[in-house]
Amino acid sequence: MKDMNNNHVEITMRGISANESFARVAVSAFAAPLDPSVSDITDIKTAVSEAVTNAIIHGYENETGDVRLVLDLTGGLLTVEISDEGTGIEDVERAKEALFTTKPELERSGMGFTVMETFMDSLEIISSLNGGTKIILKKVF
Repeated sequence: MKDMNNNHVEITMRGISANESFARVAVSAFAAPLDPSVSDITDIKTAVSEAVTNAIIHGYENETGDVRLVLDLTGGLLTVEISDEGTGIEDVERAKEALFTTKPELERSGMGFTVMETFMDSLEIISSLNGGTKIILKKVF
């Protein structure tokens, strides 16, 4: 039997809100071989939701583009990358501040990166203006 704790999947989906729930389900199914707790699955799904939602709302503004989900499982390390080719983040450090939002009119809480950082073991943000954003989330089991 092949080692179930080594796997890699790449999914490209339209940046529409309906695909946020698809991403949550895909990640939880992908992580299943690690036998995560219900709490771990909830944390991962919440962090992925935040990242995908950010890509859709902030990455593409009023346009629709693709969101890429890359899942990697190596031993006990789950890596989730969510990327877009949208507007990018002007100031990553400021964007990471709790309660900071560029979309207050949409009732955005400004807690997305804080949630990701809290629920995952590591968060990396790679972004350039008009060059898109990649969020890398990691969870060790």
